[in-house]
Amino acid sequence: MTDTPTSFVTDVRERVGEVVVGQDVVVERMMIALLTGGHLLLLGVPGTAKTLLVNTVAKAIDLKFGRVQFTIDMLPSDILGSELLDQASGEFRTHKGPVFTNLLLADEINRAAPKVQSALLEAMQERKVTIGDTSHPLPTPFLVIATQNPVEQAGTFELPEAQLDRFMLCHRIDYPTSDQEETVLRRQLAMGLKRVGGGAVPKTAFDMIGDEPVCGLPDLIGAMETVQQVHVSEVFMKHCVELVRLTREHPAVELGCSPRAALAIVQAARARAFVMGRDYVIPEDLFELAEDVVLHRIRLSYEALAEGRKPEEVLEEMLHQLG
Repeated sequence: MTDTPTSFVTDVRERVGEVVVGQDVVVERMMIALLTGGHLLLLGVPGTAKTLLVNTVAKAIDLKFGRVQFTIDMLPSDILGSELLDQASGEFRTHKGPVFTNLLLADEINRAAPKVQSALLEAMQERKVTIGDTSHPLPTPFLVIATQNPVEQAGTFELPEAQLDRFMLCHRIDYPTSDQEETVLRRQLAMGLKRVGGGAVPKTAFDMIGDEPVCGLPDLIGAMETVQQVHVSEVFMKHCVELVRLTREHPAVELGCSPRAALAIVQAARARAFVMGRDYVIPEDLFELAEDVVLHRIRLSYEALAEGRKPEEVLEEMLHQLG
């Protein structure tokens, strides 16, 4: 187990590095989400190690991990759970769904119908689930990391703005570099076979995940407490409020950020400062996190879209006004 809150970050990153090649920024965003109790939405094409990353982090910290593959025919009870009739006793018993976990991977959340999306997002907001007439609190910590495929849109239901606002961060995952991809190939070629019973199958990266955690829940709580002590200056807070205000006043933006955005920037900046080994936030934290906090919360006007404007360009303009 870790000795200090700062070694918590180092130990988790080292464990992830043993399994996943690259994706340092994604790991940083996951650490920020864990340390602040915020939820994370990952946009990335299939095969960019999203599931592997979440699984590795969960096992590194000894958290309970659950995964749900969203499909169009899912029902809310498939995630939340339901009441089942016990034939022997004639009484109803509660069957808890996969949402009762510490770290839930919601794979391709936009493939489920809006009713299912709403059920999960309500659990994310209130951190409790009602099954029948009984309300059940979710485990603590409870964190949702949802994924979306930004390319294939057939058979998907886009998350409405009000539901996207529930996600503290939305990060876009890029393909690995050529060197990183070569490293992935070398690792795969060196893995060999996994013998199961009398047969064998080729090993995958999932077989590389260590069963022994490098830290536990007390270490995570200690790190979360340290994050709460990170200093945020009055100037930094004013810049956060100013950025959110600019999203509401920019002529190219039809829908600006809610007050949740300013809260998300401040909390995420605190956690990023901790991950970087500082006990105070700096302007770099705001500029590094702005895209992940703001872009999924704004909607450009039809006129701006018709002119070929992109949200990233509009955000860049607003950040220049801050500088």
